[in-house]
Amino acid sequence: MVKNSFISVISQKEKEESPGSVEFQVFCFTNKIRKLTSHLELHKKDYLSQRGLRKILGKRQRLLAYLLKKNRVRYKELIGQLNIREIKTR
Repeated sequence: MVKNSFISVISQKEKEESPGSVEFQVFCFTNKIRKLTSHLELHKKDYLSQRGLRKILGKRQRLLAYLLKKNRVRYKELIGQLNIREIKTR
């Protein structure tokens, strides 16, 4: 199951980084997104959860854009660890 694989990564991340770091926030948002996505597969008409998912996606996108602008190496590393796509650059 997806949930068990992230618990070990969370404990490692908490020891290495503070909860306020950009990487940790993106990591937490990614876990929330994955949970909401699996919830919405069962409950297709849960529109409030869909709205929450879109808000979290926007927050994560803004944080990733900030990290890309400040430190491209950390951004690439984080994208690789979380298996998410790169953000679109205009």
